[in-house]
Amino acid sequence: MHEFHRIKRLPPYVFEEVNRAKAASRAGGADIVDLGMGNPDLAAPPHVVAKLCETAGRPRTDRYSASKGIGGLRRAQAAYYGRRFGVKLNPDTQVVATLGSKEGFANMAQAITAPGDVVLVPNPSYPIHAFGFLMAGGVIRSVPAEPSPAFFPALERAVLHSIPKPLAVVVCYPANPTAFVASLDFYRDLVAFAKRHELIVLSDLAYSEVYFDGEAPPSVLQVPGAIDVTVEFTSMSKTFSMAGWRMGFAVGNDRLLAALARVKSYLDYGAFTPVQVAATAALNGPQDCIDEMRATYRRRRDVLVESFGKAGWTIPSPSASMFAWVPIPEKFRSLGSLEFSKLLIEKADVAVAPGIGFGEHGDEYVRIALVENEQRIRQAARGIRRFFDNADRTLHNVVTLAKAG
Repeated sequence: MHEFHRIKRLPPYVFEEVNRAKAASRAGGADIVDLGMGNPDLAAPPHVVAKLCETAGRPRTDRYSASKGIGGLRRAQAAYYGRRFGVKLNPDTQVVATLGSKEGFANMAQAITAPGDVVLVPNPSYPIHAFGFLMAGGVIRSVPAEPSPAFFPALERAVLHSIPKPLAVVVCYPANPTAFVASLDFYRDLVAFAKRHELIVLSDLAYSEVYFDGEAPPSVLQVPGAIDVTVEFTSMSKTFSMAGWRMGFAVGNDRLLAALARVKSYLDYGAFTPVQVAATAALNGPQDCIDEMRATYRRRRDVLVESFGKAGWTIPSPSASMFAWVPIPEKFRSLGSLEFSKLLIEKADVAVAPGIGFGEHGDEYVRIALVENEQRIRQAARGIRRFFDNADRTLHNVVTLAKAG
């Protein structure tokens, strides 16, 4: 039986190999500290859960909902952008509720991509940023992930050497997986570049509220005129620890959002109405739960950096996001991130995400998620220390380690 066309365009899902190794170890009785998937372990705010329970079962709430989101929810998201970023949005034309930012991003790709269209995507980057367009028939050209001075010359080269001319550029700050943060000055340059080259800007701002040091991360829509070319995606998954609720938003340019809404109208009937009502309560209600979330991740970050450092693995301290993007120790770098990640499960009882899963330029890194409490992170550090201390003796048949750093 022949392989399906779109499936052929997708590479093997490397995270599944790690999941299989994790499951096998657990089946053998191992206590794996799972720092792999960015799946928040914090509870959703009690007032949000209460609103869900209060709304569920009411007359009409079990019916199909509005694909682009109920009016109250879209108004609440517009109000959030006004409070947080000083950006005025029309909730009727410039806000679409999505089933998480991932679904919104994938359906935006379906809405705007013709076969062969070129899209500029950071490498490494969250997989849907590239594969949403691949599944829509597009072609990916990699650009740097870091918002450094090298970004725009690389973008310029990518535009000059792409046929056809690129359709869009994707950015994600605070970044998954790298935790890079962009400044408003960077976004000003990005918008100017996009307008000069007639590019659409697709901004993933899922980690807007997960920051620890310095100022709160900006939105590209704060740049005057950015809304002419931009759609930005946000999520309630991390901000309100509502990952399984699948609630996100696309906001920005009217024409692009109308295309997204039309595609969605053919594919779904929107999120369950009580979930949308509860999400509205989250956006409109007390925001101290966000401060508590941020403080929790900050404590975990600090424990990770300290305890893993003592174990012999230096962790660059992320200033935002719920991830650390960590170079593989020199001694093990030749293994590549997938094999190193599998070794950590086998030898240290610790699961991380291999950097190769985010693009080939991530293969010398792993992503560590702050999704376990401080005690479990310290437990992971002890496992890492045990693995490192015994590596020369136990891994001689796997990789040459004797002369490594």
